[in-house]
Amino acid sequence: MKYEGMIYRPPSEAESLILQVTIGCSHNKCTFCGSFKDKKFRVRSLEEVREDIEEAKVYARYIKKVFIADGDALIIPQKRLIPIVQMIKDAFPKLERIGTYGNTKSILKKSVEELMELKESGVGIIYLGVESGDQVTLDRVCKGTVLDKTAEAAKRVKDAGIVLSVTVLLGLGGVERSSIHAAETGKFLSRIDPDYAGALSVIVVPGTVLAKEVKNGTFIVPDPYMLLEELAIMIKNTHVTHMFFASNHASNYLPVKAWLPEDKEKTLRAIRHVLDQKDPSLLRPEFMRAL
Repeated sequence: MKYEGMIYRPPSEAESLILQVTIGCSHNKCTFCGSFKDKKFRVRSLEEVREDIEEAKVYARYIKKVFIADGDALIIPQKRLIPIVQMIKDAFPKLERIGTYGNTKSILKKSVEELMELKESGVGIIYLGVESGDQVTLDRVCKGTVLDKTAEAAKRVKDAGIVLSVTVLLGLGGVERSSIHAAETGKFLSRIDPDYAGALSVIVVPGTVLAKEVKNGTFIVPDPYMLLEELAIMIKNTHVTHMFFASNHASNYLPVKAWLPEDKEKTLRAIRHVLDQKDPSLLRPEFMRAL
């Protein structure tokens, strides 16, 4: 298969076939992200995608999950995307689910009916990068969206019956807006009520705008214990129907997995214990953190 550049996928897609239908990210302006800076965004031709699917059928005929990459495959117009999804569905008889990243803009380019058409064709989960519920923080990192639009996008995904998994980023507000970012993110998760939420922690990637801001002192990264305070504040302010919350990504200092609201108080007690102890051995070592 003809992969271009580094491939990124959600942790829950570890056993999926990765099918690159776009190259890069359609937005690609977030100050903290260096994932697709080496790629110019383009949509691969249907023929290119077909060739990869035919090759994958040889060695992954009975794959159960397919993740369509890169950063924002959902931006592909519906009339071009449906044939791709249908080819995937036809190629793998044991297929249970197709997953993809989506951003606010790309989701809102689809109607609920179009999203339902994707679901009927096999798309079972959409991963939405929320990052923060604090609009000031989103503007500073050039996320390129407003919270009302993101909430509307989240609702469309849910109304279409597709599983909604969102990502938020601890430390994104810096020291200056640490507690505000955490509290507002918890409130925003409450507002959109996703099925899954994953919290990662900021890692400064060399060459990004954020790295330059850290170097010149205009952005100060919260220390590990401040990040844990953020995690506690975020969870405390999250009031959802039934959501699986995880901060077990390799970027995090303390792995947490919990069903909310059921495990909320137990989880907060566990985080508070680590904060009270201030024992570095309870945290993931710095050399083991990664994106």
